Amino acid sequence: MEISLDELDRRILNALQEDAAITNAELAQVVHVSAPTCLRRVKALRDAGIIERQVAIVAPDKVGSRLTAIAEVTLDVQAADRMAEFEVLVAQEAAVLQCYRVSPGPDFVLVVQVGDMPAYHALAHRLFTSHANVRNVKAYFSTFRSKFETRIAV
Repeated sequence: MEISLDELDRRILNALQEDAAITNAELAQVVHVSAPTCLRRVKALRDAGIIERQVAIVAPDKVGSRLTAIAEVTLDVQAADRMAEFEVLVAQEAAVLQCYRVSPGPDFVLVVQVGDMPAYHALAHRLFTSHANVRNVKAYFSTFRSKFETRIAV
């Protein structure tokens, strides 16, 4: 269900996507409203599920997570329960940052962040080769990240 956003909601969302660590008083000043109004609006955006969560974005290379892999995964059996079973499996794996069901082509696309190729190999063994329903995996390894953005245009 899409929720109607007014101009103030959009200003708040854009400001928070730039820096979610600012105080409510600072945010209110940036979006040109009173602090109590700003606080109420942010709470309403959270309650509506528009703001899912606020996080810190960590530079992977600064913490030893230097290898990004994008993996296409095709399952042998695509029944709903088998797809959900695979999603549960990948959800438990911290190195899997994103998991998408896609169509057409493979069944899933995963974005994986690991320290190095041996770490990817271990992950591939846990998720792919030891899972009986995985038919095919095609992995791409990033050689350079030219853009990374979490901001959604609102």
